Amino acid sequence: MGSIAKSEKSEEEIQQILDGYARGLKMSARAPILHSPSEAGLKYEEVFFPSYDGVPLEGWFIPCPNSTKLIICNHPSGFTRAGHPSHLEPWRSIFAATGNTIEVNFIPDYKILHDAGYNVLTYDLRNFGQSGPANSGILSGGKYEARDVIGSIIYARARPDTKDMSISLFSRCLGFTASLWAMDLFPQYFKDGNVRCLAGPQPISAISAMQRNFERDGVPAEKMDQVDKVCRMTTNFGIHELGPRQPAKSASVPTFVYQVKDDVTTKPEDVQIVFDNMPVSEKKLYWIEGSTRRWDGYLFFQKEPQMVLEWFENFM
Repeated sequence: MGSIAKSEKSEEEIQQILDGYARGLKMSARAPILHSPSEAGLKYEEVFFPSYDGVPLEGWFIPCPNSTKLIICNHPSGFTRAGHPSHLEPWRSIFAATGNTIEVNFIPDYKILHDAGYNVLTYDLRNFGQSGPANSGILSGGKYEARDVIGSIIYARARPDTKDMSISLFSRCLGFTASLWAMDLFPQYFKDGNVRCLAGPQPISAISAMQRNFERDGVPAEKMDQVDKVCRMTTNFGIHELGPRQPAKSASVPTFVYQVKDDVTTKPEDVQIVFDNMPVSEKKLYWIEGSTRRWDGYLFFQKEPQMVLEWFENFM
């Protein structure tokens, strides 16, 4: 028998890698909430409300006096409403291979929105932060999390102080996919201007992320079918079903997508497919150049807020 080249993985090593992929597709460890709006001098209210299917969701409402506009913020997978402590262990090691070892703090985002004249409602999606567990902790790539998006809209329409406000969504990554699935599964909540527009940073499909993982970890491409099988057995979803490509076809509000073009965790063609699949006439795609780090896409709003603020203002 010939020896295995040093650059190749043994079958045992590959299986260990594939098992790790499967665990990551099934669920994500909860990150702590390390920040609060008070750090930015913002007055806020601790709120809780049910998802569309009854899961208890925890969040913050940040009022902006005399404003009639509300932005509902949805976070990425693995994050919380406060961001992500990727500068700390064990998360630093988890994301070290992709260079995403800096903290993402969303509090400055809320300060920017507040100072621009927007009320803000932000909350933890199911199975993240302080919100309730659901669906055995399984990640659904936005399909179950869509019920949380609907719950937040219903809650905003039920509050006496926000019920008549213009509402838009600022939904990152998983939050973006969940928002698209909400339009697909519950279109009645997006009719007649009930939600004015959507800003969606960093959309990603599981298949694209997995292709990048295979390339980085030296896993043969033909092993993708095995990952798909394990994914379906553990989550009830095939890997091609997890992500925004399919629900993008049901997008029904003006949508602004922005993305780190050379993001090492995905491929630009994935984002382009998502964008092209959206049937809305009012849509925009902006590529962030000069970085390979995904987290820079989440922090882009803090560096260049004007494009997103102008998008909201155009429709609210």
